[in-house]
Amino acid sequence: MTRLTLAAAALALAMPAAPALAQQPSPQMSFFITSANPGKGGDLGGLAGADAHCQALAQAAGAGNHRWHAYLSTQGDGAVNARDRIGRGPWRNAKGEVVADSLQELHDGAPKLTKQTALTERGAVVNGRGDTPNMHDILTGSQPDGAAFAAGEDRTCRNWTSGDAGSAMLGHSDRIGLNDSPPMKSWNSSHPSRGCNMEALKATGGAGLLYCFAAN
Repeated sequence: MTRLTLAAAALALAMPAAPALAQQPSPQMSFFITSANPGKGGDLGGLAGADAHCQALAQAAGAGNHRWHAYLSTQGDGAVNARDRIGRGPWRNAKGEVVADSLQELHDGAPKLTKQTALTERGAVVNGRGDTPNMHDILTGSQPDGAAFAAGEDRTCRNWTSGDAGSAMLGHSDRIGLNDSPPMKSWNSSHPSRGCNMEALKATGGAGLLYCFAAN
C-alpha cells in the first residue's frame, strides 16, 4: 500500500461519520402516533391545538399534503366523537402498511393495529410494556367504539385544556396491559390516566402522545 493510500485511509478514519438521514414516510401515510407531546401534557390547546400538532409533525416529516386530525373525543355540550373526526379509511402507517381498512374494522378489534404497525410520523416503533420508558398510553378520551364519554367524570383533561387537574382515557398502542382482559388490550380505551400533567402521564405509562389520522 502506497503512502498516499495510507494517508487517505487515515483521513477517512479521522473524519466524523455523516449523520443518519431521517426516514421519509411513505407518500401513502395517513396514520401515525406523534413522536412527542406539545409540552403541556393534557393541555393540547383543545381539539384545534391537537390537530395543529398533528399537522406540524406531518409537515416536518414530509406528509403535510393531508388534513390531519387528532383522534380525540370531548365531553359535555357539543361533545365530539373521535371516530367522527378521521374520515373513512383505509389508513396506512409511515411504511405504507394498512393499519385499518375502515371505521368498522378500526373499532371492532383493529387486528392490523399492533406495536409493529402503530408507528410515529418518522416510522419509529413506540416503546411499549417491557421497554424503558414505557410510552404505550395514548391520549384518546374515547370509549371503545370511538364515541365520547357522557358529561361528568373527566376523561378528556377538561376537553384537552388542562395540564394539571383531571384525567384522560388512554389506549395501549402495543395492545398489551397488566392482564389479558379486552380493555387492557384496547388501542383506544384501556384505562384513565392518573392526572393530566406530564409527570402523571409518564407515571401511568405514557408520554402524552396522540393518534393522528388523515381526514381527507
